[in-house]
Amino acid sequence: MRRVTVNADLGEAIGIHSFGNDDALLDIVDSVNIACGMHAGDPSEMRRVVAKAAERGVTIGAHPGLPDLVGFGRRAMAMDAGEVRDLVRYQVGALVAFLDDVGAALHHVKPHGALFGMAMADVDIMRGVCEVAAQFDAGVYGLQGTAHEEAAREVGVPFFSELYVDLDYDDDGVLVIERRARPTEVASARQRTRDAVGSGLLRTVSGQSRTVTVDTVCVHSDLPNAVEVATAVREEIDALAAE
Repeated sequence: MRRVTVNADLGEAIGIHSFGNDDALLDIVDSVNIACGMHAGDPSEMRRVVAKAAERGVTIGAHPGLPDLVGFGRRAMAMDAGEVRDLVRYQVGALVAFLDDVGAALHHVKPHGALFGMAMADVDIMRGVCEVAAQFDAGVYGLQGTAHEEAAREVGVPFFSELYVDLDYDDDGVLVIERRARPTEVASARQRTRDAVGSGLLRTVSGQSRTVTVDTVCVHSDLPNAVEVATAVREEIDALAAE
């Protein structure tokens, strides 16, 4: 079986306000998506997480979001493709400066929250994201069969199909993005991982099954039980790889 990775969104603390259990997750995941200061995170947090990820040999990606700290980047904004491209370039460029400082490379770009949803539905917006990724010789994480994949193929950057175990999917295979994270049942996360990675099947909110290809599985760090969920996903992927 080809290698499937586990990733998590990290670096979302701001100032004295902690957020998630980044240190524990860094010992579980293969790659991280680091917030770049717009929806969450700050320069010192970016530096800290970059350094710890590099120490552990964890692959590093940028997680740019909309400029909405209060809404955690999960509220859509009216922005054209050019504005989005500038916003993403600004954030990715900042993260790359911290990567350069420790001799690490940018592996991918993954939009956050509402920006992820906007790019999923609008190929022009996602094209801007992919153009920034291409500028830094990086790939993109996204949803298979959406504008994420279409734009990546068009621009010619590597595309990594992502599975979420802590969000629901509608019957079109589109994520149901929620403003506030809720606990995810560990058993449910295990089953979705095994079904999607092992059998290529994804169950939607209505109970339908869709065919999927999975390159990487995401666990959100703001889940109350993120470490337990990530551990379960890691165990399932390792078990499938050993079969």
